[in-house]
Amino acid sequence: MSPRVRKFIGMVAILAFLAAYVIAASTIGGHLPDHWAARLAFYAVAGTFWGVPLFPLIRWMSKAP
Repeated sequence: MSPRVRKFIGMVAILAFLAAYVIAASTIGGHLPDHWAARLAFYAVAGTFWGVPLFPLIRWMSKAP
């Protein structure tokens, strides 16, 4: 598979993952207690760790042919 095709597939997968992640995070965030510390902690963790599941995909996209 050429690097160009791999990067296109990876881009589509990243966009799909991010759309699902945003929907899930906002849905979960809506069910949190109405306290600023709980919301701060949740959105800090959710905003920081969204990239962790994407590391293998990015590594695959960047792999030499």
